[in-house]
Amino acid sequence: MCDLCARPVSGMSRRGLFAGMAAFSATAALSPRAFAQAAPQNAITPDEALKRLMDGNARYAANTSANLDYSAGRAARVTVQHPIAAILSCADSRVAPELAFDQGPGDLFVVRLAGNFVNDDGLASLEYAVKFLNTPLVMVLGHSRCGAIDAAIKVVRDGASLPGHLQEMVREIRPAVKAAKADKPDDVLAAAVAENIRRGVRRLETAKPILADFVRSGKVKVVGAHYELANGKIALV
Repeated sequence: MCDLCARPVSGMSRRGLFAGMAAFSATAALSPRAFAQAAPQNAITPDEALKRLMDGNARYAANTSANLDYSAGRAARVTVQHPIAAILSCADSRVAPELAFDQGPGDLFVVRLAGNFVNDDGLASLEYAVKFLNTPLVMVLGHSRCGAIDAAIKVVRDGASLPGHLQEMVREIRPAVKAAKADKPDDVLAAAVAENIRRGVRRLETAKPILADFVRSGKVKVVGAHYELANGKIALV
């Protein structure tokens, strides 16, 4: 036997080396097909999914995010996805759900539009996530100092006129603004943001023919949450 073959590698015994090679072979055997056949990550309860999100946000807010390698699992995700939550989020560039919840590609099914309100197109996407991807949790995610809701406040309070299709966006948000203003809050914007989230949750919980049935059976939970731009923390609403 040659000296090189007999010599331990980097202080590792031959037995340790062979064990490591076996472990590598087992890992390499987890092909995309094997990944697809494994127990999906979203085969969990809605509460377990919510805990995973909130734990991830705690890491993000503390600047200790665990998801740093976004190439991991890329090949396996080509043919299958198992998102643990569907997020209806504002399109605001400062709000990035995957980052804010410290989740990787394939973990979240995200629908984004300014003002994070529920319309038929967004609802259809969320129905797809629940019905065909078996997503156990749906979240309406609003955020502090939302520009879309602030624009709706200006329209309701000051009679402002917005160009293009922005008027249609405001029309969807107006009910939340009016309800918030009726309580005469000190901070109308913050109150309207919270009310808009709550209204989105109520609509999704009762949306027929798909979401309402899943919610009623307990297979899916719909929750509202608020992202604070200043510190990155997310709180349930």
